[in-house]
Amino acid sequence: MAVLSMAICKSVGLLAPSVKDSSDLDPVEFPNLKIPFTLLKSDIPEGLLHADLDDNFVRLSLEAWEADINSWGVVVNSFEEIERDLMGVFESLYANHAKAYCVGPFLLYDRLGQDQVGVEVQSYLYIKWLNEQAESSGVIYVSFGTQSHFSDQQMDEIAFGLEMVGYPFIWVVRSSTWAPPDGWNERVGRRGLVVQDWVDQRSILAHRVTGGFLSHCGWNSVLESLSMGVPLLTWPALSFSDQPLNAKFVALGLGAGLMIPQRGVGGEKIMTVGRNVICDGVKELMGGEDGRRARERAQALGSLARHAVEKGGSSNLKLDELIEQLRIKNV
Repeated sequence: MAVLSMAICKSVGLLAPSVKDSSDLDPVEFPNLKIPFTLLKSDIPEGLLHADLDDNFVRLSLEAWEADINSWGVVVNSFEEIERDLMGVFESLYANHAKAYCVGPFLLYDRLGQDQVGVEVQSYLYIKWLNEQAESSGVIYVSFGTQSHFSDQQMDEIAFGLEMVGYPFIWVVRSSTWAPPDGWNERVGRRGLVVQDWVDQRSILAHRVTGGFLSHCGWNSVLESLSMGVPLLTWPALSFSDQPLNAKFVALGLGAGLMIPQRGVGGEKIMTVGRNVICDGVKELMGGEDGRRARERAQALGSLARHAVEKGGSSNLKLDELIEQLRIKNV
C-alpha cells in the first residue's frame, strides 16, 4: 500500500464512528491529513467501516492492524518523491513514534532491468507479438489482477470497447466462464492478443510499444506502470481494497492517469461499464490531450522512481537507514 492509503486507513480506524454516519458520496476529511483529491466515503475500503468478524480477510486485517500498532517501523513499497508531504502525518498516527521507510519501488532493484527483457521472457508469445508492433507507445495493456472478477456481461463490454477503439491491445483474461462474443476474434484479428495465463507484467510495461495500462490499480501494478513511465486508465475493481484510493491518487493526485467513470450523473454506481465509456477512455489516454499530459507526468515519475533506488537516491538511503536500525536492534 501507498503511504497515502495507509494514512487514510489508519485515520478511518481512529475516527470510524463519524465516518460511518455519512453517506457514500459525502466528502471525508481528517485532521492534518492533506489528501490531494476529494475523498468520498465510497472510496474507503468497505471492511474498515463494516467489518464482518467472520470474514477471513477481515480477521487477517485485524491481526495485521495489531502487529502494525506494536511495530517500530513500517517498510513501504513506494518512494518519497510521491509521498513526502504525507510522511510526517502518517508517522504521527503511531503512538510509539514508528518510522516509515519508503524503500521502493521494489521491482527496480532487480537488475534484469526495465530497459531490457530477460532472454527467457523474449520467447513468450506476447513479447513476440509486442515486437511485431510498429508504433512506439501505441499498445494498450489491459489487466485487472488476480483477485478481480467481472461478470461475463462486463467482459463482453470490455471486448467490444477494445474492438471499437482501434488501438492494438494485450488483454490478460482470468475468467474461467467467459468466451469472446461470436465473430469477435475474427474482427479483431492480429490487432489484439488475449492471454489466459500468467504474464511477466513488467516486461510488457517496459516494452517500447506499450503506451497505456487499463488497470484495477492494485498498488504493485501502479508502481510497475509508473516505474516504466506508462500512464494508467484506472478502473478499481475491489471496493474492500485500497484500489479506489490508488485510482484517485494516480489520476487526481499525481496526474499520471485518467479514470473510467464509476458513477452516473446522479451519483448512482454504474454496475456495468459500457463499451462506449471504455472506448472513450482508451482513446483519450492513448491519443487525447489529457492522455498526453498523463504520459508526460508518468514518464517524469518513472525517472524519479529509477533515481530513488540508485546509489544516493531517497529509497537507497532509506534502505541503508533501515538496515542500520535492524543491525542496532539485533545487537
